[in-house]
Amino acid sequence: MSARTGRRNRRSRRNGRGHAAAVALTTGITAGAALMLTACGPDGSLSNGQAPSPSATGSVKGQAGQGGQQGDQGSADGKGGSGAGAQGASAQPAGSAAPAKLNGTAGTGLTISDGTRYVVMNGTRVDFGTEVRDLAWAPDGHRAVFVDGDGDLVTAAPDGSDRVVLARNPGGQTWSHPTWRHRDADPQNGFPAADDIFFVIRAGGVSRLYQIPSGARDGRPTPLPLAGEPTEGMAELPQTGNVWPSAGGRYGESVYANSDTGKVYIRDDYLRQQGSAITEGSEPAAADTGNDIVFVRSVGGHDHLFLEHSADSGPQYTDLTPGATTDYTEPAFAPGGRTVAARTPDGIVTLPVDGSHAPVKVSGYVGLPAYRTS
Repeated sequence: MSARTGRRNRRSRRNGRGHAAAVALTTGITAGAALMLTACGPDGSLSNGQAPSPSATGSVKGQAGQGGQQGDQGSADGKGGSGAGAQGASAQPAGSAAPAKLNGTAGTGLTISDGTRYVVMNGTRVDFGTEVRDLAWAPDGHRAVFVDGDGDLVTAAPDGSDRVVLARNPGGQTWSHPTWRHRDADPQNGFPAADDIFFVIRAGGVSRLYQIPSGARDGRPTPLPLAGEPTEGMAELPQTGNVWPSAGGRYGESVYANSDTGKVYIRDDYLRQQGSAITEGSEPAAADTGNDIVFVRSVGGHDHLFLEHSADSGPQYTDLTPGATTDYTEPAFAPGGRTVAARTPDGIVTLPVDGSHAPVKVSGYVGLPAYRTS
């Protein structure tokens, strides 16, 4: 019951954030910094739990469109097979000219996907045999989930082999930004385990959140329920315009952004599904510790990274990139929640959430960062 009580207390601390967020965000700004991390490849071990990854918007079938809120549209050429058991990944072919770019991902768990068929990881680039957009990892690192060159939702082994199509894009839609949600069973409270994928479907110019079991094969996505807090006077949560889901923590809590309201939201369904707005921002990422969220907010003409930490006294906000002279976007937490990777126009940087160091560039590859545990 202690876990249940803790979750209830955390939810109650989140109530009313919309009224206090502006004040907390202003008073909570502190100096930010970065800690250089390394990345783990398909068979590498994770030393510090971090790795760089490229970003890309979701693939579109039958129309042009946007995936999440930001990103580069992947190439429409060079589509690979997307069925189960399709040819797997390999390191960049011998004899090909390797790009003269910084790639400090070795041994860090950091990966980068950019819409090409090559995923940056463990100091090299791994060929997944198909375009890879918005790659994310299962909490245990055993499989990746991404949108492939056909616009379908796919999982694969860490080397790109054993590709399985979870769901096929019917056409005229843009699928983007999958996140792997896992929750352990709680027999004491009668709550089952969960292991599924949340992602965005944009159709007819409208974005909505969907879900599908992680073990599906040619399955059918269903809308993700988004109920608000059971509090009198609480406004209903928006069902459209929702993008950029990110799951983290042992209870399967997730966060997402809404492009219409310009706010970040939290979704909790440990005992019952409920959620609420947190603060103004976009592109949120949830730490696996369940206590922290990092998100993007514009300050002084640049995109900054902000940390929200849940404390007994209430949410605490910190600007991790004060005085930024470039844009920091698409953040991802390293395992353990002590380090964040982010995209810049020149590549991927990492920085510690405790503000002990400034951001450090670890890769010249530009894309969506993600971390894989091993």
